Amino acid sequence: MPDPEMSAREMSDESAGFKVVIPARYGSTRLPGKPLISIAGKPMIQHVVERARESAADEILVATDDRRIAEVCHGFGAEVVMTGSEHRSGSERITEVIERRGWDDDVVVVNLQGDEPAMPAALLDQVASDLAGIADLGMSTLAAPISERATLFDPHVVKVVTDARGYALYFSRAPIPWHRDEFLADRAELPTSVAFLRHIGLYAYRVGFLKRYLDWAPSPLEMAESLEQLRVLWHGERIHVAIAASEPGPGVDTASDLLKAERHLA
Repeated sequence: MPDPEMSAREMSDESAGFKVVIPARYGSTRLPGKPLISIAGKPMIQHVVERARESAADEILVATDDRRIAEVCHGFGAEVVMTGSEHRSGSERITEVIERRGWDDDVVVVNLQGDEPAMPAALLDQVASDLAGIADLGMSTLAAPISERATLFDPHVVKVVTDARGYALYFSRAPIPWHRDEFLADRAELPTSVAFLRHIGLYAYRVGFLKRYLDWAPSPLEMAESLEQLRVLWHGERIHVAIAASEPGPGVDTASDLLKAERHLA
């Protein structure tokens, strides 16, 4: 697992050679046309691409099924791969990209979601480096410590529990791990005897792993929690979870998130 104190340059050197694919769809229940919403004078998808360009990636692609998104991306010089409209997740959309591109099985691909305009480039480098450093691993991601009770109990914040080596045991929207004795006595403060981690939705995959992933049916846990990474655990694969070396900026799921992103990027 990369040292959290490692410099951005060192992480960049270790993770050189990876690809970034940015899945972007127009349809959104809360914010229709979300990738094209203006933030600090630019469409959100442009901010996302700019964050990727600041990383050590040697190729950056936007994967979308919407011509409006593609036209905007072409306008600021981004490379676009048009994909089918039937995909249920960003991982499935990325799998179509890698099959069409013919990338080798050992190539590392970072999934940078199209609603993360303030994701630090250092974290893209970190998650790619983490995966590249574990030879038999197919997937890695990041997490950050939770210090506030409201965050732990927020169902919009995904929590993760790991084992002693940093591999994910479970992801949930519920507060996990549940400290039985302390929460029964007092839920006002977080227990200090156990670590609480929030998942950061940034993933790195090996291409060969994603090809296997495409063949797996959605799992009952994935459908119950609406968390696609649970499909991986359900089918017996491992996900390594590194502690993020820096704090990610705000992602955009709601109208209030837009205000936070605007302030962050202004």
